[in-house]
Amino acid sequence: MLKKLFKRLRGSSSKHSSLTARLIPEAEHGINPRDISSASVRVIEQLQKTGYQAFLVGGGVRDLMLGMHPKDFDVATNATPEQVKQVIRSARIIGRRFRLVHVQFGRETVEVATFRAHHNSDDDRDQHAAQTDASGMITRDNLWGSIEQDAERRDFSVNALYYDPTTRVVHDFCGGAEDLSAHRLRLIGIPEHRYREDPVRILRAIRFSAKLGFTMDAATAAPIRSLAPMLAQISPHRLSDEVHKLLGCGHARNVLQLLQEYHLLELLFPHVHFTDSAWSLVMATAQNTDQRIAEGKSINPAFFLASLLWRSVVDRQHQLQDHGVALIPSWQQAGQLVLQQQMHRTALTKYVVQTIREIWDLQPRLQRPDARQVNTLMVHPRFRAGFDFLVLREACHENTGGMGVWWDRYQAADAGLQAEMLREVAAPKTTGKARRRPRKRKPSPHNKPTIAHD
Repeated sequence: MLKKLFKRLRGSSSKHSSLTARLIPEAEHGINPRDISSASVRVIEQLQKTGYQAFLVGGGVRDLMLGMHPKDFDVATNATPEQVKQVIRSARIIGRRFRLVHVQFGRETVEVATFRAHHNSDDDRDQHAAQTDASGMITRDNLWGSIEQDAERRDFSVNALYYDPTTRVVHDFCGGAEDLSAHRLRLIGIPEHRYREDPVRILRAIRFSAKLGFTMDAATAAPIRSLAPMLAQISPHRLSDEVHKLLGCGHARNVLQLLQEYHLLELLFPHVHFTDSAWSLVMATAQNTDQRIAEGKSINPAFFLASLLWRSVVDRQHQLQDHGVALIPSWQQAGQLVLQQQMHRTALTKYVVQTIREIWDLQPRLQRPDARQVNTLMVHPRFRAGFDFLVLREACHENTGGMGVWWDRYQAADAGLQAEMLREVAAPKTTGKARRRPRKRKPSPHNKPTIAHD
């Protein structure tokens, strides 16, 4: 019943659309053709020469009109995936739920999507191409349509802008240019229906708002809290991809604040209790990550996840130690348990899991180093990440015994100072006045112990 209701609510215009494009000339949209990847232009030209429609679409056009420099350029066309492959021999068809074509030019991959249509057919003839479940969520999306229908199917108006590099004209079907000028993020269509079609759009709304500095219009923001539980239905692998995009978009601080505002953190990280100290560490990590991205440096998503899940590890480690588990094993067991819990919500690769565990496992060793193992720790593959994590914890007023400062000083010290610092680490720490142990007296030959006889 719900499935049929959603079909009726979307209307009966699946085969035709009343949208009319507003054509925006080069003098108005301001896109510089030199800022567009040559690979995407070659794909478009090859498709157009064969008689197909082809445009740059989505975030690339949006960012170009905002004066930004996008990394990815997606192409939309009325050619089916099979037809694209006939035109471009190197093309590769991927995906089942949402079929796409990837065209490789050197290190650059151009993604080509066929125009999509609405899923509101009342018969079952197209179920091999398009399906929705009882809640209205799209489970298969390969029903081809026109450019007008494709524009209606886009998520946000600012992502429904089509640029033709041949004519240098932008085709705006949904008022995206006006929303760009107003710094407004607006879902196309009825927001509740669009979120139900694909709950991941909730996270995309958060990411675009944070990244672009846009404000969600009231209708777009209103259903988020009530529909957020639908994210639990999304596969852990897909949610993992979205989390990496959220944390690596270069505006992670804004992302985290919006996730907290809309009560989404507990859905993505259900076993984490964000106390004030935990939140301080996460925000410090976000600031560090955003700064590295702004400077063009690489980031490791495992480091951010290690920070997000840290409080859970600490709590679990305390529980294990209270039950008699030794210090180092308790840290190792706590890390394993927390990661297993998190992977039920967001998938983690073996590399990410290993990196997170190594960062965590280094913390007690760095806080209470054995003087004989200090130099060995410094050549550990994750020493730098573990040290940086220790310093962040210390900056957020966690009790680390001041060892973040100690390790920083030790790395910069000469051999003589390092030897002195190692003696300090090796020396037993006492409180108050040290007591001298009594000297053992040698037994006197005249006072030999007597042996009792029966």
